Amino acid sequence: MQATKVRIREFLEHLSSYLESKTPVAITRHGATIRIFVPIKPKPSQADLEVFRIAGERVQELIAAAGTTEDEVLEDFKRLRRERRMSKS
Repeated sequence: MQATKVRIREFLEHLSSYLESKTPVAITRHGATIRIFVPIKPKPSQADLEVFRIAGERVQELIAAAGTTEDEVLEDFKRLRRERRMSKS
């Protein structure tokens, strides 16, 4: 993938858009590349966000159907995690 070349001033002025970009950016000073910004975590797509929203709703339904609360689920999770750590020691 080819990097987009931008002057350092342009990079700083439009930093937020470059941070959301999926394309590497070669930052130049006086025409020479001084840094390359490589994005590592792409922004989730609308489809991904929708899947997470549906999954969250389903988890809420399961918690309610079990007659418990989010706090109780969280405490169980913490307890199980502590027990797992203790068994590894």
